[in-house]
Amino acid sequence: MPDSNSLYRHATRSEIIELAVAEGHDADIPSNAGSIRDISTSPSKTKLSSMDLERDIEKGLEEDIEKGNPLSSTSSIHNSEDTTPNDDDPNIVTWDSPTDPQNPMNWSEKKKWGTVTVVSCITFLTPLASSSFAPGVPQVMETFNSTDQMLEGFMVSVYVLGFAFGPLIIAPLSEMYGRLPLYHVCNCLFVVFSIAAAVSSNMTMFIVFRFIMGCFGGCPLTVGAGTIADIIPKEQRGTAMSVWMMGPTIGPCVGPIIGGYLIEARGWRWNFYLVAIIAGAFTLINMFLMSETYAPVLLERKAARLRKETGNPHLRSQLDSGLSPKELFKFSIVRPTKMLTRAPICIVISIYCAMTYAYLYILFTTFTAVFTDQYHWRGGVVGLSFLGLGLGSLIGQWFFTHFGNKTVAKHIAAGDFQPEHRLKLMCLGGFFLPVGLFWYGWSVQAKTHYMVPMLGTAVLGFALLMTFMPASTYLVDVFTVHAASAMAASTVLRSLTAALIPLSSQDMYRTLGYGWGNSLLAFLSIGLIPVPFVLIRYGERIRAAQKVEL
Repeated sequence: MPDSNSLYRHATRSEIIELAVAEGHDADIPSNAGSIRDISTSPSKTKLSSMDLERDIEKGLEEDIEKGNPLSSTSSIHNSEDTTPNDDDPNIVTWDSPTDPQNPMNWSEKKKWGTVTVVSCITFLTPLASSSFAPGVPQVMETFNSTDQMLEGFMVSVYVLGFAFGPLIIAPLSEMYGRLPLYHVCNCLFVVFSIAAAVSSNMTMFIVFRFIMGCFGGCPLTVGAGTIADIIPKEQRGTAMSVWMMGPTIGPCVGPIIGGYLIEARGWRWNFYLVAIIAGAFTLINMFLMSETYAPVLLERKAARLRKETGNPHLRSQLDSGLSPKELFKFSIVRPTKMLTRAPICIVISIYCAMTYAYLYILFTTFTAVFTDQYHWRGGVVGLSFLGLGLGSLIGQWFFTHFGNKTVAKHIAAGDFQPEHRLKLMCLGGFFLPVGLFWYGWSVQAKTHYMVPMLGTAVLGFALLMTFMPASTYLVDVFTVHAASAMAASTVLRSLTAALIPLSSQDMYRTLGYGWGNSLLAFLSIGLIPVPFVLIRYGERIRAAQKVEL
């Protein structure tokens, strides 16, 4: 077994940033490998104010946040120090030894992969719930005696609005109290509000409960990757992350297939009952089988116990952030806002992703109507209309993982890697997006065989993955220390657009038809094609010229 204690005592700048990204927070907040400020501050500093922290990081980093330092670049490792400055302080509390059983990295393989399995299952369920009842939208409208087509789309997309706001609160809370309490509380409340949505007696109640479901359902998406990073060594983490990523990728596409047949057999309310039953089972499994994995919280508990036992008030965790709850919330909410308003690269990438994500939810909110009206599908069969989108997404995920890694590895080997190399596959996605929209729209308009528009949606699924995944890795490479804030900014904007833009999709299709309606979206997406090309050519210059004070 590798020396797990070295993860805490000899972490390089690159390793700290990489682990912080996996855990979903900025690198100036301690991860299981420590904090970037351990490299940039002096040994005498044990508690820092928010202003001190920002100033010290500013002095300690070689480049500002928008000049970037790629995670995989060898220069970032060479320029970092080997140890943190506080290693010899007798008041620092850390693991007893490299094989300390309290360290989650030293758990048994059975316990580690059992935890990964449970977290992956929850992360599959909550995105699945975002669209699983889409085939039942007409039933919901009939139940509540509503003919408002804007509400027809909003009841599906309001769930993703919760994904935008929930993580802004969940992330700092997990850094204060650990991952396990957040899993338990959010899982329980997700079950409660799933049942509440099922028993809603009017449209307002239903939409509010759907939104709250999304807020709590965002928990595994927010802290799941961090849980995997807590317990799985870097060498094995890629496999675990791939399993975990399957949930957000295919969950929203598989959900309507399951929901279509269930709604036909038992009605739309049973869709939420089923989600609640499965989520409840996972919650019980969590409570019995999962333990806390977040090292900063575990070491803080150990330090608190030792302070009480020894009477030494100066004992402190090696991973103590020195940040108050107020400062953690500030970094979680204020930083993404600044990124979204002051960092040109973050603004451009976020707008690009927001528009393409809105297209995805326009499809989610209209598939049922399209295949019911145009192809006269009924009952559970309507859910199968999402199959093409899911298949295309899976192909896109494999394509990006295989060819994206090869491209980056080639440039790293040549010593000329730049974050903009991540965007080459995004250029490909930019071309496929309008192709898929034209294909889907006009094949539906012409009432061709149903396989033709489904192939068009497969092209769309591929294009969407070729947009989201390169964009996410590019933001990580550009913003390094503050990558989590940049990704949070992008997530908030795309969730807002995905919730609001589809509200007008039914009116658009009714006015323009499916052919010209999707053509309008395709023409807009054609306008986005130059974005990655421009960033590939001028991105380095933009990063060198711009600076954001956080």
